[in-house]
Amino acid sequence: MSNQEEINIRRLSGNIGTEITGVSVSDDLTNAAFDTLRRAFNDHSVLVFRNQNLNPEELVSFSRRFGPLERHVLKQFSHPDNPDVFLISNVREKGKPVGAIRAGQYWHSDCSYMAKPTMASVLHALEVPSTGGDTMFTSMAAAYDELSESMKALLSGLRAVHDYTNAWDVFFSRVADRPPLSEEERAKVPPVEHPLVRTHPDTGRKVLFVNPGFTRHIAGLSESESRALLGFLFAHAQQPHFIYRHRWTPGDLVMWDNRATWHLAIADYDMNERRHFHRTSIAGDAPY
Repeated sequence: MSNQEEINIRRLSGNIGTEITGVSVSDDLTNAAFDTLRRAFNDHSVLVFRNQNLNPEELVSFSRRFGPLERHVLKQFSHPDNPDVFLISNVREKGKPVGAIRAGQYWHSDCSYMAKPTMASVLHALEVPSTGGDTMFTSMAAAYDELSESMKALLSGLRAVHDYTNAWDVFFSRVADRPPLSEEERAKVPPVEHPLVRTHPDTGRKVLFVNPGFTRHIAGLSESESRALLGFLFAHAQQPHFIYRHRWTPGDLVMWDNRATWHLAIADYDMNERRHFHRTSIAGDAPY
């Protein structure tokens, strides 16, 4: 059994990310140990655990300590034995992908297109390519903090429209293995508006809450105004000093806070090599 005294926390970059050692998340974590993990999650937004050997049930059990789970709209990529686990994979069976292929190969915050966006995502690496396939994370809290007071005042009160189909328009339309959403799937994820700057419910920090993958436009602005402002914010948030880049090894478990981060799966690996992950999603609240 893990306890608080065994847990070691090492920062991975200046603004985001920490590696947690001395704990196996498959253990029955004590309340004290879990509280340490939750504080580290709120402080650093991305937690990295190495050498975690988890079955789907153990992954789900750990994830539920943080809150109720939610299931992705793409039901065909759910784990066959546990629908709370979503498969992100380029593995094929009978010529068809078993999981969401080329998932997340653009900057985004998971499910920001929902009325209550995903609070956190937990990704477990089972198979990774020999080279490439890293994931980058950027801190939207740090990105907000570095804006001028004049820009913060401009952004205050603005709202942005988030739309799942935006990812299809800007990325998946070029990927044959990811056909357009069905009418039934579209009906489950209509466009929503969120504050352009949200308040993190656990830390109280102000956070930029727009992203290239799912933010369609800023409400109340003309198309050119919206495009210019979003373009600035997108470029601002991608500055290297906001970013942690994770190099995957089998057994890695990475958990990130979608309320305070974007992430990007880098598509620089040989697609003939297997890349197979299990993911859970922890439900969140409406941004304010």
